[in-house]
Amino acid sequence: MPRRRIDASHVVAFQGGGHRYLKDGVVVTDGNAIVHVGPAGSYAGPADETIDGAGMLLTPGFVNTHAHLYESPLDKSFVEDMGRRQFYGSGLFEYLPVRSAAMSDEDAHACLAFSMAELLRTGTTTVMEIGSYGDEAVRQAEKFGMRLYMGLGYRSGRWYTDDGKAVKYAWDEAAGLQGLDRAVAFIERHDGSQNGRIKGFLSPAQVDTCTEDLLRRSRDAATQLGVPMALHTSQSVNEFLEMTRRHGQTPIEWLRDIGFLGPDVILGHAIVLAPGSWTNWPGDDVGILADTGTNVAHAVWVFARRGIAMESFARYLARGVNMTLGTDTAPQSMLEGLRYTAVVSKLVDRQTEVATAADVFNAATLGGAKALGRDDLGRIAPGAKADLLLWDAASLFMAPLRDPLRNLVYSAQAEDLRTVLIDGEVRMRDRQIPGVDIAALARDLQAAGERMWANVDRGDWAGRSIDELAPQTFPPYAG
Repeated sequence: MPRRRIDASHVVAFQGGGHRYLKDGVVVTDGNAIVHVGPAGSYAGPADETIDGAGMLLTPGFVNTHAHLYESPLDKSFVEDMGRRQFYGSGLFEYLPVRSAAMSDEDAHACLAFSMAELLRTGTTTVMEIGSYGDEAVRQAEKFGMRLYMGLGYRSGRWYTDDGKAVKYAWDEAAGLQGLDRAVAFIERHDGSQNGRIKGFLSPAQVDTCTEDLLRRSRDAATQLGVPMALHTSQSVNEFLEMTRRHGQTPIEWLRDIGFLGPDVILGHAIVLAPGSWTNWPGDDVGILADTGTNVAHAVWVFARRGIAMESFARYLARGVNMTLGTDTAPQSMLEGLRYTAVVSKLVDRQTEVATAADVFNAATLGGAKALGRDDLGRIAPGAKADLLLWDAASLFMAPLRDPLRNLVYSAQAEDLRTVLIDGEVRMRDRQIPGVDIAALARDLQAAGERMWANVDRGDWAGRSIDELAPQTFPPYAG
């Protein structure tokens, strides 16, 4: 790969253990690594290519620690504005099983390809995909150049409702153990491929659908393999009530006591905690997370759109929890995640000086890198991977600019992201992704959606049609 020089008017560089604002800077990459960072004029060496970043902001790429790329684009036009009160606003128990049952392999492949483009166009350079289509995810990651952490999901049981009123569980412990074996074999087969961009992690699916035995075995396997673990935990009131019924403990208390938690564990969501307004349960779950060094992947939008808010992002940070950001569901935009994380936390705390632009940007970069055990991601520093984003700092949305980070978090739009480098390779230039037809990806996803919508009755407890499950916002025009 060529040696590239990037001259940018604004650079978020890494120095002294944290991000620093470098006005008029130069960054040089050689192969897949950054080899020089400094003020303009500080580099006089050779370069095979110079990228002119005049009027632009250069940042590290975002580390997205929680995504379901193979299915979540089909949330759109389906789950918004819907959710029964007996499920406390969650769509997990009625809508997700419907979507899963109605989808085909072809639909999942269309979702993965579309999601990769969406990630790239909105600043993700490293993504943790939790799903069932590992080989296809690896293939798409190669096409787009994405740095992919892949975790094949597995569980001992599944939730369902057969009456729309209560959450029930169907158990198959043997299937859970077989799933763990498949996940381990996948990691052994793919980890380190594509110049090291493909990595694996273990992902037992949900705290309430995994037995203690499966979680203990997962803990042991992750330690032996030296890979991270992810687990959906404390993501719904129904789950919280089920776990306290089973164990007399909160989900996080129980995970601590079975030895599951630790610095290599990323809990997806961890949003319904003790104490909190959603649980009415005494405890100190945030303190447990901090004491065990456990990481949290916060995906603000999937909850905020249902009227649910973490209480609060700023409180977790204050206790010393390593906070990371994920997209989870559509849109797969970390840019939106930054903004909503900041704003929703301010609303919950009724304070403007919490969940600052620095806090959420750190979570999207350094926090994610720390959770993955990587000191070469999420920063612009010599020795770090050349995963870089170049934003138009003089655009309609970014001007006028004095503090580039505040403008990025609170004002920037996806169209402001102009160029993306991953592993030292230009993967998007002037918003064009080489070899990728965005319109074709959208057409394929539209076809997948139409197939799914036609078959939602297969997985619905009441056999309802798409228009019964998710009525159109407005009635049809007459005449």
